[in-house]
Amino acid sequence: MKVVCPGSYDPITMGHLDVIARSARLFDEVVVAVVHNPSKSGRFDPEARADLIRRSLADDDRTRGAENVTIDLVPGGLLVDYCSKVGAPAVVKGLRSGTDFAYELPMALMNKHLSELETIFVPGNPEFEHVSSSLIKEVHAGGGNIEGLVPAAVLEALNAAH
Repeated sequence: MKVVCPGSYDPITMGHLDVIARSARLFDEVVVAVVHNPSKSGRFDPEARADLIRRSLADDDRTRGAENVTIDLVPGGLLVDYCSKVGAPAVVKGLRSGTDFAYELPMALMNKHLSELETIFVPGNPEFEHVSSSLIKEVHAGGGNIEGLVPAAVLEALNAAH
């Protein structure tokens, strides 16, 4: 089965990588869909995000050489339409906490209502429960240490842009 792992990935974190790696073990095909969210101001443009994901996957022992993972840019529109276009009957979403579940459940139910798209929730690794892309950017901008919370390629890119 083909699944989509959608997200803004601005930037990709170790929590994201964990969910992608676990999905790659469970499903035949995983599309990492870099979604542009107009309500979020991005630190990296979508092409740079895709490049950071590609580099991070290549450097991670769990996903290095995983031929069943692809990266795609999604310029906008409904997730259900994108999943229909690529032939994916389900999306995989990582959950860090009950707050994530409360945020994701209404979207999952709406997607199911619109097109029968299934949502598979994967509990996040507790080691990264406190990690989000927005918090990573905030802590890094304030001079905090984010090593181990983001892939090396992301840390390098954030340092170069700082």
